[in-house]
Amino acid sequence: MRSPVPRFRDVERQASGLQPTQCLPPCHERQNNMWFIRDACGIICAIITWLLVVFAEVVVLFVMLIPSKSLTYSLVNGTLFNSLAFLALASHFRAMCTDPGAVPKGNATKEYIESLQLKPGQVVYKCPKCCSIKPDRAHHCSVCKRCIRKMDHHCPWVNNCVGENNQKYFVLFTMYIFLISLHSLVMVVFHFLYCFEDDWTKCSTFSPPATVILLILLCFEGLLFLIFTSVMFGTQVHSICTDETGIEQLKKEERRWAKKTKWMNMKAVFGHPFSIAWFSPFSTPDHGKADPYQYVV
Repeated sequence: MRSPVPRFRDVERQASGLQPTQCLPPCHERQNNMWFIRDACGIICAIITWLLVVFAEVVVLFVMLIPSKSLTYSLVNGTLFNSLAFLALASHFRAMCTDPGAVPKGNATKEYIESLQLKPGQVVYKCPKCCSIKPDRAHHCSVCKRCIRKMDHHCPWVNNCVGENNQKYFVLFTMYIFLISLHSLVMVVFHFLYCFEDDWTKCSTFSPPATVILLILLCFEGLLFLIFTSVMFGTQVHSICTDETGIEQLKKEERRWAKKTKWMNMKAVFGHPFSIAWFSPFSTPDHGKADPYQYVV
């Protein structure tokens, strides 16, 4: 049976209205394959992100830390900045190359729907764009060309959707970029004060004009990303705590899932229980087990 809503179709338990020729057989994708979206705009944005971090790294090391007279100051700030930058790039890589929760393509066939053994009153939704059974809270991404579970939005800076499986890495990416932006701005202020009190020719390995230009560019970059990532980090944390994705908030979709506490929602994204692994991009969170087909009319 076809729903009057053109965005998707409702398929009854008998699936009598679905022709087998409409969809290809379900594709069984290998779980160990790396996920990567071949989108030119997203790839360019991802490369720009890495280049900006590398630029900040070069300015911090060769303009501010290496010429510093205090070895302790250079070691402490160099270790802190490099650690945060490494975690930021690692989080970016995991957010970009992790399957955000893509639904298998072409599984909306009559045989597969009958194999689900749906109960009376249960309904599954079919996406006409990728020909897949659409789990609850899944949305189709026109860039990824897939339905993504708990899709929040498609971010070109990570060249991927932010969904159920990679939201943790995206939040960590925004947090670590915010921290290195704040750290670099603080170091720029201290370096300017140091250069004003001392000779400009001795406070950097570069010439005074080049030093000023590099510090101004770093200050502009740090301030821009400080504002951007703080907003993104805040909206993501709010979205996690309320258990409502950005698309669901934008479309004001009716809530059809169980309401949980904010702490339980945080653990559902970052893993059970709370540990230092929450802050590690190398730790894969345990999202728990949930029934992907929960449509009840």
